[in-house]
Amino acid sequence: MSTLKVLDGDYSGWRCAACGQALAMAPAVLEYMGSRFEVELPRCAACGLTLVPEALALGKMLEVEKLLEDK
Repeated sequence: MSTLKVLDGDYSGWRCAACGQALAMAPAVLEYMGSRFEVELPRCAACGLTLVPEALALGKMLEVEKLLEDK
């Protein structure tokens, strides 16, 4: 499984809401209806909390969700 880059933008100034550590781009595995996708998302190296930006959740992820449900 290859990691997809799905975000454009700079998240270097973002911090984790749970522990305050800086977020960095890292691979994250997303699962939906039996399908797995590995994408790069801003993630806390300390606690593992991953940020899914609103634009991604309501854009590309919503499109993929609709495609999978139509199968």
